[in-house]
Amino acid sequence: MSDRAFVLGMSALAAGIAMLVGLGPALGQGYAAAKAVEAVGRQPEAQGEIQKTLIIGAAMAESTGIYSLIIALILILMNPLVNML
Repeated sequence: MSDRAFVLGMSALAAGIAMLVGLGPALGQGYAAAKAVEAVGRQPEAQGEIQKTLIIGAAMAESTGIYSLIIALILILMNPLVNML
């Protein structure tokens, strides 16, 4: 097996693992949205504050998924590790 084939294979594997990281934010956002709906149901007068907190938390969780997508795209499309051989 050539070094180039090994690096390309490991890069594809790493990109796949990086995309699995995207499952965490998706599950977390769903859980947070469910808890926010429950909180508004219990205390409707606090809807504005709950909604602000939910949006900030969702934005922070989504950044993790975006970072993993960027890393996967760099590994697959640009593949900087091949140039090191």
